[in-house]
Amino acid sequence: MAIIVDLDLQLAKRGLSVGEFADAVGITPANIAVLKNGRAKAVRFTTLDAICRTLDCQPGDVLRWVPDEGADDA
Repeated sequence: MAIIVDLDLQLAKRGLSVGEFADAVGITPANIAVLKNGRAKAVRFTTLDAICRTLDCQPGDVLRWVPDEGADDA
């Protein structure tokens, strides 16, 4: 199972830099990089709320699930 974070797409749509976005959300640019690069193990709801408020979007606009390759359709 893989959860993909599509922040790059959302930032590009809105013309926001990572620094501007990090300031608006209230987390560090390094933590934004962790999210964008798929290295995050968890996201707090308060952080997800701040992301969605800043981008004026739904959680599904920044997070999506992709099944593992070769996974059974059980």
